[in-house]
Amino acid sequence: MLAYLCLAAAMMIVGAYVGFSRVLVLAFPVFVLAWLRFAIAAVAMAHWLRREPDAAPLDGHARWLVFLESFLGNFLFSICMLYGMREATAIAAGVIMAGIPAAVALLSRLFLRERLAARTLTAIALAVTGVATLAVTRSDGSGGGTSTLGVLLLLGAVFCEASYVVIGKRLTGRLSPRRISALVNLWGLVLVTPFGLWSARSFDFGAVEPLWWGALVLYALAASMWTVWLWMTGLRTVPAAKAGIFTVFLPLTSAAVGVVFLGERFSTTHLIAFAFALGGVVLATWPEKRPTPRGDDDALRQ
Repeated sequence: MLAYLCLAAAMMIVGAYVGFSRVLVLAFPVFVLAWLRFAIAAVAMAHWLRREPDAAPLDGHARWLVFLESFLGNFLFSICMLYGMREATAIAAGVIMAGIPAAVALLSRLFLRERLAARTLTAIALAVTGVATLAVTRSDGSGGGTSTLGVLLLLGAVFCEASYVVIGKRLTGRLSPRRISALVNLWGLVLVTPFGLWSARSFDFGAVEPLWWGALVLYALAASMWTVWLWMTGLRTVPAAKAGIFTVFLPLTSAAVGVVFLGERFSTTHLIAFAFALGGVVLATWPEKRPTPRGDDDALRQ
């Protein structure tokens, strides 16, 4: 139960900062925001980098997995999500992010060779239909200010997050949640620093109000520290496919932030798109009925 709570809490925090990041990108350029996020978290997690006394040294394969986890799940996810949020509403982002469980299933099939049942394929089709509904209707004013570029970038974020789930399951068998969090964030800082420095040349840091700096610190700790640690803690004991189910809390929380805090309108288009996307989630995660062993049937008859 504790593992499930960790997974749910991690995705709710992600969903919250996905929604609020729409406001942060108005105060900071995207690369400056990402760079400062990783830098602040690196300072906060510096003591997590030490190898535990009973932990094995990192081999080449583990180092490669850590890099991929950071490159896809941290660096590219942040860039796609932050730029996507400049072209989309928090509700629209929530609709698109609802496809993460289906994306996890798809990547599990491609890279882990897991068999996809007909029900899972139908769930993927429903999630894609939800995204298509949002994209097709964006130009008539009902799409809530979401552009084609925003849809594509947020779809990229979906598959980055799905990669994060699949790769993370491999890492939890080798490293502690704290060390994974610190190493993944450190790689993120290395990757984004050149872009951050380039973008910072023309940015006036002095014009940023103290409120935004406080929001940035909270964003950095939530995005790079708390969510990764919570997620990896839960992922240690929960299978990747089942953990993917909990990503549904991301779009739900993101949409809630848009409506409650950002004053966004929940339109009919969003409702239809969300219904398709969440229908796919429900179909993919609904427990299957296991056949009763013949011996149990005989015992019941007696």
